[in-house]
Amino acid sequence: MSVPPVTSSAPTPQSRILGCLLGGALGDSLGYAVEFDPIDSIRARFGAEGLTSFGQLDGGSHFSDDTQMTLYTVDGLLEALEWANDGVAADEVACLWLAYLRWLATQGVETPSSAPAPQPRWIDGHEVLRHQRHPGNACLSGLAGGQMGTVARPVNPESKGCGTVMRSAPFGLIPHISEATVYKLSSDAASLTHGHPSARQSAGAFSVLIHRLMGGSEVQDAAQHALELLERRPDADPELVKRLRQALDLAALRLPSGAALSPEELTGQLGEGWVAEEALAVGLYAVLATEQGAGQDPAAHFRQAVALALNHSGDSDSTASIAGNILGARYGEEALPADWLAALEAPELIRGMGERLIAVTLPAGP
Repeated sequence: MSVPPVTSSAPTPQSRILGCLLGGALGDSLGYAVEFDPIDSIRARFGAEGLTSFGQLDGGSHFSDDTQMTLYTVDGLLEALEWANDGVAADEVACLWLAYLRWLATQGVETPSSAPAPQPRWIDGHEVLRHQRHPGNACLSGLAGGQMGTVARPVNPESKGCGTVMRSAPFGLIPHISEATVYKLSSDAASLTHGHPSARQSAGAFSVLIHRLMGGSEVQDAAQHALELLERRPDADPELVKRLRQALDLAALRLPSGAALSPEELTGQLGEGWVAEEALAVGLYAVLATEQGAGQDPAAHFRQAVALALNHSGDSDSTASIAGNILGARYGEEALPADWLAALEAPELIRGMGERLIAVTLPAGP
């Protein structure tokens, strides 16, 4: 008797939006438990395979500044979209700057007197966002100066930390806008805190990748497209192009056993993820290297990719959050492991922000 092929319907845009935000938070939360630990310490604590499940953690784990800033990115976009839906033009990047200034206040840093005083919004009432979870220095200093950073007037001009790329998935979640707009919004928002071209372009490329997934592309095709977009740019950062090309090539050259790179090989080839292009490359490689083709269980793929993305001597929460964003956008909310979701901190906040984004960007159902 023949076995029928595995079939699955494509996730809805609503499911992809929630999947991306929740998936990123899951990767961030699991990775945050070992963010500053070398791989030898991770293995000593959790065994040869490292940390692969929330069940290995006593009392679960918190999400980090990566998820905090991602949610504030959503809120900045929400404010601009709300103005637009009311027929009032708004400066999207200014709305994002105000949102990030409100995030800055949650970290105990006073809003600089030279900056406008942002009005409080729904997101600001959640205590979990007031916890300091190792925020990036460039994110703090770039906002604390009180001047709105731009490409022409950069703040932290030499900084290319991963604090841009780890917060940029939401730009790719907005339907009905062009890819060029997605890239520009993301890279301009990155300039609010980081001035190095790689920091801006990594954020832009990541957002475009998410945007392609929202349109139904496979991860490999979306990543290849984002790379080619960068390669066509005359100002493309060579280190970013190199890292993304390496991630794609290494995933294609899977070991004969089918195994992915070891943690030592991973960071040796792609870096530890502390800077933007490395974080994007590691997260992307983890997704592609654990992909097994048609019929693969999405939840199993999610578990494997996130585990690969976080078990290394580097910025484990950022690399795993990027992998989680990618897989959530690819498979939708239904693919997220139920036991992991049960362990996630403040899921109602994350889901609430996603539902608000859905409400202002997608038509209501019948």
